[in-house]
Amino acid sequence: MRAIGLSEFGGPEVLRVVELPDQDPGVGEVRIRVHAVAVNPTDIMLRTGAARAWFKGRPGPYVPGMDAAGIVEVIGPDTDTSLRPGDPMVALVDAYGPRGGTYAESIVVQAESVVPIPSGADFPAASTLLMNALTARLALDLLALPAGSTVAVTGAAGAFGGYAVQLAKSDGLRVFADAAAADAQLVTELGADAIVLRGDDVADRFRALMPGGVDALLDGAALHTLIVPAIRDGGGLVGVRGWGGPVNRGIHLHKVLVTRAVTDHGRLLRLRDQASAGELMLRVADVLPADQAAWAHRRLAEGGLRGRLVLDFITL
Repeated sequence: MRAIGLSEFGGPEVLRVVELPDQDPGVGEVRIRVHAVAVNPTDIMLRTGAARAWFKGRPGPYVPGMDAAGIVEVIGPDTDTSLRPGDPMVALVDAYGPRGGTYAESIVVQAESVVPIPSGADFPAASTLLMNALTARLALDLLALPAGSTVAVTGAAGAFGGYAVQLAKSDGLRVFADAAAADAQLVTELGADAIVLRGDDVADRFRALMPGGVDALLDGAALHTLIVPAIRDGGGLVGVRGWGGPVNRGIHLHKVLVTRAVTDHGRLLRLRDQASAGELMLRVADVLPADQAAWAHRRLAEGGLRGRLVLDFITL
């Protein structure tokens, strides 16, 4: 089986085509022929070694990737699932687990991590759904805001931020978002009630809309201390890249770790259903051959993408 992996941490150049043993699914698992894989910032973290401790000493080669779309090949023995061989599906994977990530021709995953492909979506679009949308879903669930509350989203034109805006609206929240002038139309289409220009003074801009501060904020742009003043006393803040504060004024800081929820089948299925119903917009920036993974990592690191880069594993 061919995969895109690395034997040492470093820059994009460490990503190479590697040969790995074929894997057979065990009890509770399925094997998937991968068609498309979304490239996410978490893949860059893995490649650089920023989270190498999560491998718990396991040797390489390491295979990045958390999102995948493809076809069910084999159902493991004694596996309780409605999936059948040939079914198109999407999966969410913990790339730091013993099975590795999704940058591979085939992957073996827990059946609970697999749901049918959203209706009307092709494989590249479907591969962009689960990791970012589940992160946004977990963030909103941590905040537990009642309908009518105000929530701000930074990085609203990005993958996580876009899903955060859409899911917050579906929860009945008032959503304020930041955006560059060129992205204002997109963020409006995603459902934001009001938009402010992005920048280092974005907290002041949010306060101009809500002088008392918003009830909570999802910091997709990783502004950290710059954004805290936008939140009311006693409000909530969700950081998605491990930032630990400090915060003050009784603000509650929550951290989201999506790898702990990869088998949360109920949430994954709900996200799939929302995408099928058109409540979540699936956005692809470009589709590249899998052997261009290094270039995809370079382009993602440059920023400014509106949608996910996707690797095509059919031709690897």
